[in-house]
Amino acid sequence: MNQYGKIAFIGAGKMATAIGKGLVNSGVSVADMSAYDPSAAAAEGFSRMTGIVCYDSMQVALSGASIVILAVKPQFAQSAFAEAAPYLKDSLLISIAAGLSIRNLEKMSGIKRIVRVMPNTPALVGAGMSCFAPAEGVSPADVENTHLILSSFGKSRQVSEKLMDAVTGLSGSGPAYVFEFIMALADGGVYEGLPRETALELAAQTVYGAAKMVLESSESPAILRDAVISPGGTTARGVAKLDEGAFRSTVLKAVVAASERSAELNKCS
Repeated sequence: MNQYGKIAFIGAGKMATAIGKGLVNSGVSVADMSAYDPSAAAAEGFSRMTGIVCYDSMQVALSGASIVILAVKPQFAQSAFAEAAPYLKDSLLISIAAGLSIRNLEKMSGIKRIVRVMPNTPALVGAGMSCFAPAEGVSPADVENTHLILSSFGKSRQVSEKLMDAVTGLSGSGPAYVFEFIMALADGGVYEGLPRETALELAAQTVYGAAKMVLESSESPAILRDAVISPGGTTARGVAKLDEGAFRSTVLKAVVAASERSAELNKCS
């Protein structure tokens, strides 16, 4: 048995598949994992992509699980817990159900060992950014195991729960902003005569490379940017146009707006 004990998934959709693949790639045996999903199509896809057995019985899937990962849409959490509650008493619950607070998860599940997680869609390609907030009843070992699980498909960082709306506005919604930027870069290339496929490759690889430089360099993004800008050169003129269009201010406002909407939705949950 691995250091986690048995890991079971409630829900077998895309994010559960991403986590399952990450765990398998990190060395966790498929024999130490299981899943449940009422959808035969989701169950088949999950098992095909991960090698993990997805059962049609909640009881069988959760039997003996040390860690249970809730990977359902928030509107289905209540009904999932109604069926799963008898098998959760000794388990650590890791929830990736968007917008469900620790308090609401405690009410629905009847347990206290809960970690709330906000992942993002790049997890699907092993490059996710996940932030997590543990409940008071979570041990240091539980926190470490959560961090290791989330790190199997990207990067992981612990935050206080009050920051989860900001996390949602930035890294949760952020991939959509980046996709918009990539599309805009590619459109500019096409306008200047590049074939669409070439322009898109250039745009995506440029964003990937720049992000990699930020993550791996000790320099700030401002210094890395200035290293590209020659006085009176092409980049200087392009950056001036971004400033003219209030590019940075607009992106900031997008993060704030998404964070505020997350807070609104959480109040309704």
